[in-house]
Amino acid sequence: MSLRLYNSLTRKKEDFVPLQENRVGMYVCGVTVYDYCHVGHARAGAAFDTIYRYLKHLGYEVNYVRNFTDIDDKIINRAKEKGIPWQELTEQYIQAFYEDMGKLNIELPTIEPKATDHIPEMIAMIASLIEQGKAYDKDGDVFYSVHSFDGYGQLSGKNTDDLLAGARVEVNEDKRNPLDFALWKKSKPGEPEWESPWGLGRPGWHIECSAMSKKYLGETFDIHGGGKDLIFPHHENEIAQSCGASGKAPVKYWIHNGFVNIDKEKMSKSLGNFFTIREIYKRHHPEVLRLFLISSHYRNPIDFSEKNIEDVAKVLTRFYEGIEAAEEILQDKETPSLGDAVRSCTFMQKFEEAMNDDFNTAVALAHLNEELRKMNTLTQKKKSGPDGGGDLPISLAALKKAGNVLGLFYRTPKQFQSEMFQLKNRELHLDTQKIEALIAARNTARKTKDWGKADQCRDDLNTMGVVLEDTPQGTEWKIK
Repeated sequence: MSLRLYNSLTRKKEDFVPLQENRVGMYVCGVTVYDYCHVGHARAGAAFDTIYRYLKHLGYEVNYVRNFTDIDDKIINRAKEKGIPWQELTEQYIQAFYEDMGKLNIELPTIEPKATDHIPEMIAMIASLIEQGKAYDKDGDVFYSVHSFDGYGQLSGKNTDDLLAGARVEVNEDKRNPLDFALWKKSKPGEPEWESPWGLGRPGWHIECSAMSKKYLGETFDIHGGGKDLIFPHHENEIAQSCGASGKAPVKYWIHNGFVNIDKEKMSKSLGNFFTIREIYKRHHPEVLRLFLISSHYRNPIDFSEKNIEDVAKVLTRFYEGIEAAEEILQDKETPSLGDAVRSCTFMQKFEEAMNDDFNTAVALAHLNEELRKMNTLTQKKKSGPDGGGDLPISLAALKKAGNVLGLFYRTPKQFQSEMFQLKNRELHLDTQKIEALIAARNTARKTKDWGKADQCRDDLNTMGVVLEDTPQGTEWKIK
């Protein structure tokens, strides 16, 4: 089965056929850097990182562009609130973005352009639109004339009559039409400004993505992505101005990820259920958050709750425990190059079939869970004798390969266990010396057959939230 993806423009799944064989141009709208990233940003980050990884897994050379919006009303206002230059504010939050997304194992795109580095390209595009009669200058503000583009509303499914009747449009008496949107904004006192043919000012929001995608991917490219909240007006306006400038459809496939709800309610600062990524990291492991974010199909809404993410933590723990058990018994002695065997195994075929169906990570993860159960069975057979579990090396390699495509299993099991322990211990404040002393006392009691004492030590540990496991290598412990 070849790759099929859902195109927001046509509202149906289509075979993926890139404009150039074996090469993909992909542009994803990045963040406006005036605050820390929230869980909605994490959803988009994980979704498009997974798509990027899978396209490369299929053998495509991907030119992936993800921008930073580093000039905007919100940025200007926040910088004023903090009493710092706007450039200092944007640099602070760009670095915070890298920290937060890096912990989610989000790969760096090919190119990460900033809007303010591409003012000349935006001015050139705006000038072209004015020259063609598709935009107009009104006392230093430049607006795109929506009525000059017959296809306006094709992406969002909106029509201009309905929009005029009650859509959220910017009220501005300088506009010829209430639907017209700003390409260039005349500067106000104390605001950042650049020279242009229309006077000092700064670009509107929408024009930056059209100008930067054209520069790095050409007038028409394969994939444009972002959250569903960007379909209107941002992406609708991108289509209008890009097509207006070039006469060509700018994008072949439009992809949009679903929203994040918090305990079944829309995330909102006014409701008090707004979480930044770094707030979540204080309670939950970043890889747990990543697995949670890809556990549903990227187009579907996903419900963030403590219970849901704790359930995912248990799942990821089982994966790492299974990997650790398999690696310990194999000890790299039976893991030669397994590339062909992994690619052709039944599990990998099922995994790719799921991912080829519009990047269906939910079904793909179900196959990973099936393979984990199979791998655990093979591990037990291998423990029973040298002739058992012959397919274990292939199963382990395939599971880790598929996980890596999803951005998972990028730590060793020991690293994961240690980091999970540190997170849990922030709440429990366990005395590790006391735990080790109780384990030693229990082991001594067992040797002397003082079963009452041994049971009392275990009960004391259990009360502290500590679970024991007796292994051939000794007694190991972990937090419940």
